[in-house]
Amino acid sequence: MAAIDLAGTQARALELLRAARILPVVTVADLDQARALAAALRDGGLHAIELTLRTPVALEAIGVIKREFPDLVVGAGTVLEAAHVAQATAAGADFLVSPGTPAALADAFAASPVPSIPGAATPTELMALRARGFRVAKLFPAMAVGGLAMVRSLQGPLADLALCPTGGIGEADAAAFLAQPNVACIGGSWMLAPAWLAAGDFAAVTASAAKARAIASIP
Repeated sequence: MAAIDLAGTQARALELLRAARILPVVTVADLDQARALAAALRDGGLHAIELTLRTPVALEAIGVIKREFPDLVVGAGTVLEAAHVAQATAAGADFLVSPGTPAALADAFAASPVPSIPGAATPTELMALRARGFRVAKLFPAMAVGGLAMVRSLQGPLADLALCPTGGIGEADAAAFLAQPNVACIGGSWMLAPAWLAAGDFAAVTASAAKARAIASIP
């Protein structure tokens, strides 16, 4: 088996994040909802999504979205263990995202041909990822660990590490985070308000996605 080029997969991860700028964090209850949310986000101008592995239908939903919405980039989120890496890869995920990165998961990410965005919450965790050769990371839970002040503080010592802050970020905070030089992308679910999903109001999702696209200045 050929060795995986971690530098190459990390470069692809960075390219993906910089193109996305705002990454909707999506949790789906069933396949019909997955289809409706994918269409709503796409129609609003967001073409990359992180679909969390938090429900039994998540892996199947990744495959369905990949087949039915080929213009979307679909990642697997809430990757917690090496088995999830294999399962998400088999489902066709374009990238992998974790909330944190214990050593065994870091090994699985490093050995995977699929671009990964490993999670971290502290400078020590980020430094450990950097030492392993990772150059992008999900800062999670971003607001709980210091928010914008934390991101700005990390810029000096870890200037070569691109961040995707996620967790507690809303529409009002998005522009300030995206203005930071060490932020490639932000993750959030504000464009997927539970009340809208409960009511099947996918037009509201599309409208919120369009506002997010404008905030991010996505072409």
